[in-house]
Amino acid sequence: MGELETEETRTRTEVATYLRDLAEQLDADAPVTLTLGDRQVDLDPTDPITFKLEGESDWSEGDTEAKQSIEFELVWRTAATTAAEGELDVEPAGQ
Repeated sequence: MGELETEETRTRTEVATYLRDLAEQLDADAPVTLTLGDRQVDLDPTDPITFKLEGESDWSEGDTEAKQSIEFELVWRTAATTAAEGELDVEPAGQ
C-alpha cells in the first residue's frame, strides 16, 4: 500500500485552478499527475470510478469557530498480481 498525502494552505482560486487541471487530465482519458508539495505521482484511473464526496462541520461548545471541510475521493481498481505492482511510484516534483 502506498499513499501520497499533504496539506497546504492555498487560496480559493489556487484550489479551483488545481481542481480544474485535475479535471482536464481526467477528461483526457490518460494518466494524471498529482503534484503535492515537493512530490508527485502519476496515476492511471480506469472506469468505473467511484466518486465519494463528503461535506463536514465540526464545532464544540466554547469554540469560537467551526471547522468545515469538503473531501473528494476517487476510487478505482487496477491490475496487480504483486504488492509491488500496486504501489505508488512517488517521485520528487518536476522529475
